[in-house]
Amino acid sequence: MLIAGHRRIRPAPALAGAAAALLAAAVIAVSLGAVRLSLGEVAGGLLDAGDDTTRRIVWQLRVPRVLAAALVGAHLGLAGALLQGVTRNPLADPHILGFSSGAGFVAVALVVWAPGSPGALAPAGAFAGSLLSAAVVYALAWRGGISPVRFALSGVAVAALFTALSAAAISLSDLFTQAALSFLVGGLIGVGWDHLPRIAPYTAAGALAAVGLARSLNVLALGDDVARGLGMRVERVRLAAVAAAAALTGAAVAISGILAFVGLVAPHAARLLVGGDYRLVLPLSGLLGAALLVLADTAARTAWAPTEIPAGIVTAIVGAPVLLLLIRTRT
Repeated sequence: MLIAGHRRIRPAPALAGAAAALLAAAVIAVSLGAVRLSLGEVAGGLLDAGDDTTRRIVWQLRVPRVLAAALVGAHLGLAGALLQGVTRNPLADPHILGFSSGAGFVAVALVVWAPGSPGALAPAGAFAGSLLSAAVVYALAWRGGISPVRFALSGVAVAALFTALSAAAISLSDLFTQAALSFLVGGLIGVGWDHLPRIAPYTAAGALAAVGLARSLNVLALGDDVARGLGMRVERVRLAAVAAAAALTGAAVAISGILAFVGLVAPHAARLLVGGDYRLVLPLSGLLGAALLVLADTAARTAWAPTEIPAGIVTAIVGAPVLLLLIRTRT
């Protein structure tokens, strides 16, 4: 639903604007930090024409972190759009529905109990945890069909359970580490080039799944009975979308920990711009989620300098008022 009197933006300008916003956010992120760089210095560092210090700052510290933030934000934006589409619930979000908490529990377990495990195992394990959460939520919400209210309430309960299990795993371990604790808050501290190949396959798979599901989500928006009348296998589509959202969420959590509200804010912003056509909402949600997290991570690094806070704190500060507004206006 759009604000009264609001005019939708045409698809091409909306997508181009979101891509430009992401590019601008990336340039700002690379230029800001403990050492501030001018646009010329950023360009020189990117083109390998600057001094050694500038090149190291740009290529070894900031560019991989910006790319990771963009990928994680795109994952969460896409996952949120998929979940809002299949549940027809404006409050659906990987964090609220417990997908992130399940992934976070497995990620914490790997850090606490298997600190020597290969880094590439983290996304696969987090995906498994996210998929487990999705299966539990789906089973709890199923009564001959899925009710958006039951799905949301089941997700809240499962999120609380896995968050508690994660906290217990950390507190009962001899390795009460900052790395493990950061999964509960969410952030990109210490992310480098080696993290990007771990998430890239899930990005490609999730994006392809989203493209393939876009038309089906448009039909599903008409209601389950209408969709079935048009020949759609509703539960098969719903399961495919939930699995895709779980894969996207799990890979994101493996890199950044549990980040709240990106998957809630980005799809709503996308629909506000272009309406409810999921062929547009999905890619726009990915772009807006990427831009949002790049900006949030930049604020986390610089707003309280020299202290750096987790980006999850910033996304919560931004997202909580949006959630309250949606509860007031959509429920």
